[in-house]
Amino acid sequence: MNEISTPKTYNTFLSEIKEQIKTSQTRAINSVNSEMMMLYYNIGKKIHLKKEQEGWGAKIIKQLSLDLQNELPKVKGFSERNIMFMLRFYKEYSEIEIVKQPVSLFQVSWSHNIILIQKIKNKEPTHWYFRV
Repeated sequence: MNEISTPKTYNTFLSEIKEQIKTSQTRAINSVNSEMMMLYYNIGKKIHLKKEQEGWGAKIIKQLSLDLQNELPKVKGFSERNIMFMLRFYKEYSEIEIVKQPVSLFQVSWSHNIILIQKIKNKEPTHWYFRV
């Protein structure tokens, strides 16, 4: 095994590699989060459209939740309550242009989006934030 030329050179090299690993891990987490937000938005949209087009009522969400949990038992996040939030999520942001940017609707965690939907009454500042 070759000896490392100097500890200082190696330590700098090690720091660069660690930083690259951390950066890649953060990008991967953000990518997964963004995909999940887009999935939830699209599910909310599909439910909304079915309710409008076919007159489906609130029972569809309960049935959908049960069916998804039965057919995909290892996939979490499809409780009746969470699917209701998906519908609210779509309705809340359907009128703004959704764009993928570093600071966007889909970079905020699901739990933060739920809090925004539940707590903030004046939606204009929130909508502006997601257009930036």
